[in-house]
Amino acid sequence: MAEEDKQNKTEAPTPRKLRQAREKGDVPSSKEVGNMMSVMSLFLVAIFFLPQLGPMLVGSLRRVFENAGQVVIGEDRQGIRDLSQVTMELSGSLATVLAPVAFTMVFAAIVAVLIQGEVVVAVDRITPKLSKVNPIEGFKKIFSLDAMVEFLKSVAKVLVVGGISIYIAQVAVRGIWQAQGVSPEAILPYIGRYASILLIIITILLTVLAAADVMWKRFQWMKKLRMSIQDIKDEHKEMEGDPLIRAKRAEQRRRRAQQRITTAVPTATVVLTNPTHFAVALRYDNGTDQAPICVAKGADLMAAQIRKVARDNDVPLVENRPLARALHDVAEIDEEIPFEHWQAVAEIIGYVLDLQANIQRMPPEGSTLRWWDDE
Repeated sequence: MAEEDKQNKTEAPTPRKLRQAREKGDVPSSKEVGNMMSVMSLFLVAIFFLPQLGPMLVGSLRRVFENAGQVVIGEDRQGIRDLSQVTMELSGSLATVLAPVAFTMVFAAIVAVLIQGEVVVAVDRITPKLSKVNPIEGFKKIFSLDAMVEFLKSVAKVLVVGGISIYIAQVAVRGIWQAQGVSPEAILPYIGRYASILLIIITILLTVLAAADVMWKRFQWMKKLRMSIQDIKDEHKEMEGDPLIRAKRAEQRRRRAQQRITTAVPTATVVLTNPTHFAVALRYDNGTDQAPICVAKGADLMAAQIRKVARDNDVPLVENRPLARALHDVAEIDEEIPFEHWQAVAEIIGYVLDLQANIQRMPPEGSTLRWWDDE
């Protein structure tokens, strides 16, 4: 059954599925990036810090041995205090010398996390769970594909790095034996040079391995989060809500809109139509309204309802296709229409008011009165 479920999961995970995985702390993570940055930090320490820190470290230890005969350790509590003072002086000296090394290592660890692009802090990852101490699950992880891949990588790294180290060590030792008149002072820089070469080669190899491992981990992560078509449908249903509930809400919205049309359209001064697709009811009460107010608007069936109520209540219908469409798109219910449409609407309202006052004149350009048009 589980195998059948895996075969059905052929679709890429949705953004919501990826986001939920990250919130739980389930992100692709490669240990090889940390190993690469560790070796790189050692290389930086060997090149930039070791030449300066080496003499400083030797000097700190030399002072300890030179002053060893002059240190007096008392008895009982005084002896403990004396020993603590000596230890603190040595620790402070070593900490000062090794602080750049520690900072470099910590900085490399932070960079190793950041360059993988998935930094999350999830409580779910540190919450105690019985499944984490289940021996059966532990054996499954030991003999899983990921564990086998990690084992093969570790063996390959040991063989490759060990082989390169042995080869470079043989070359270095052969160079010392073949050289003539080598002074003891030149041995340390000589070894440091070959150690740097070894670190450079290992860093390059680990960089290639880390890049491949990051791609492999991300591929495995995306594969694990794959979804079936039914999973996507269920997620969409969960996000959008049950279709029956959505239909009921839509019906409630339509019912409220119809109730509003019944009460608002009779107060309108004019209704602009497209003539059948759009209808916008406007009210303008001279002396009260500073500009025409949109009291109702709708498209298709709602537009037909607005026209019906307008005819039943002797509200003039004026056909103006571009103006009706524009106002339907930009006008808000119970708010003034946008300023750029004031002039065109004012001409239509003036024309309607003149007709109501028995003043006959031509309608504004592009407008047609359909007062008693039953369509």
